[in-house]
Formats: sequence, C-alpha cells, structure tokens
Amino acid sequence: MAVDAARSGEGFTSARAARVMSAACRAVGLDGRDAELIRLGENALFRLGSAPVIVRVARGQEWLPKARIEVGVSRWLAEEGFPAARVVEDLEQPVLVDGHPVTFWHLIVEGDRKATYGELGGVLRDLHSLTVPDGLQLPSFDPFDKQELRLDRAVVPEDDKVFLRKRWRELRDKFAELRFETPKGPVHGDAHVQNLMVDHRGRVILIDFEAFCFDHPEWDLMVTAVEHHSLGWQTDEQYADFVAAYGRDLYDWHGYETLRGLQEFGMTTWLMQNVQEDERTAAEYGRRIAGLRNDDTPRDWRPW
Repeated sequence: MAVDAARSGEGFTSARAARVMSAACRAVGLDGRDAELIRLGENALFRLGSAPVIVRVARGQEWLPKARIEVGVSRWLAEEGFPAARVVEDLEQPVLVDGHPVTFWHLIVEGDRKATYGELGGVLRDLHSLTVPDGLQLPSFDPFDKQELRLDRAVVPEDDKVFLRKRWRELRDKFAELRFETPKGPVHGDAHVQNLMVDHRGRVILIDFEAFCFDHPEWDLMVTAVEHHSLGWQTDEQYADFVAAYGRDLYDWHGYETLRGLQEFGMTTWLMQNVQEDERTAAEYGRRIAGLRNDDTPRDWRPW
C-alpha cells in the first residue's frame, strides 16, 4: 500500500516522521492524532494514544525490503511461540508513505524491570537453535549495507566523511579475510540488551527485526562482547552471566578485533544520522568519531 502525504526537501527529522506516521495511520484506519514519539534512531517509533499500537517509520524507500523482512520474521516467531514483538494482524503492511515504509506493532506493556545480560544470552541461544522455514527468505548479514547511505546523507563535516570512507574501505578488506567455523542460522543482527523488553507479566521479549538475517551466530555475540571489552558498558559479572547463558565468549575468537572494528564503526554512523536533532546527540557523535580516529585511546562513549 502506497500513500502520498509528507513534504519533500527535508531530512528524516522527527517532524517529517510525524507527518508520515499520521498519513499511514489514516490509510489503515487508525487514529494517530495523539501519538507520542518515543525514539528516533534508525527508525522513528511512535506510541498511539488511541490504541495499544507502536508505529515504526523507516528512513526511506531503501528500507522497504527490511520492513518486509521484519513483518515476515514477526509472523514466523509468532508461529514458533517464541517471545518476540508481534505485528498487528489483519493489516496490509508495510505501508509506503512518500517513500517511507511504515509498520504497525502491538504495544508491549513494560513491567518494572529491565532485561538482564544473562537473559539476553539465553534468548540468543534459543533463537540460534531455531530452523528458518523454507518460505522465509532472509539475507546474509551485511555490516556495510547502510553505510553508504548514512555517509551520503549525514550532516557532518566533510573531513569526517573522508575519514569514515577510508575506514570503511579498510574494514571491508578485513571482513573479506574473515573465516567462520560455525554453521549459519537465524541471526537477530542487532542483539543488544535494549532490544529485549520485559512485559508486565515478566516475559522477556525480543524486539526490532530490521537486521534479521541468516548467517553465523558470531554477529549476535559481537554487540555485547564489544560493549564489554571495548566500551566497558557492563560489569564483569553482567558479562559473565551473558557468557554463561549463551555458552561462549567471543573475545576468545580470532576474528574478534575485526568484528570490534565493524561494530564501533556501525555505532558511530548510526548516531551520525541524527546529529541535527539536538546538541546532546551531536556531542556523543563527537566522542565516537574521536575514538575511531585514535584506536588506542579508551572509549568514553555513552549508551544511546
């Protein structure tokens, strides 16, 4: 379903995303007038005031294949009984509004605690044990798939773009030499603890399937390993819980340093997209690009 609604000639701002969200809601018969923006990252997420629904607005038409994968993965995991976010049934989605894919999800009513790293390790272990059905076509993991778009569109100094393009080429060379020993299977693709929610019944639920793919499980272990060993975002006890639940510490693998470089690069270019939103985002981007420019300095990056 395609709808024309938003203004052209501007970047992916919260204001543009809100106009797209409103038009998409009208197209499917939902009321988006009292919607609240709850996150602006790779996508814009809105919580409707009129129904227990989350509306997810993607940045551009290039993200349409990923939106379709998200819908397909959600429906498959529902059939498996796997604790994961659910798309709203009986809606034709994604809806395309002025080139922005929009999807609709059941609201997860959060409980009074956050998911633990041990729970993340357990969820990933269970996910990686599943068998992808023949009818669900998933891509391979591509750590570079969005980088060119991000670099082309980001409002950052040209010197930063020159540096990042050079780093991008270096990482591609290292990636080409990477060798895995594990079999391929379902991979979340962005497996950090913030992509788990604990609902009001205490169930731990996996969310955000945009990067879901069929590949080696190391890609899901990469995120938490880098957050701990490079950024120091977890205590030793928290990381030990993750490793114990999953059964493996990626830090001991020969390819860890290459994956670390890819993860830190992706974390920087992801944030780079929103430097125009506020000074806080711009300042964190400044910390991250400075860290990439000097690999030997301690990372003082902050979770986002």
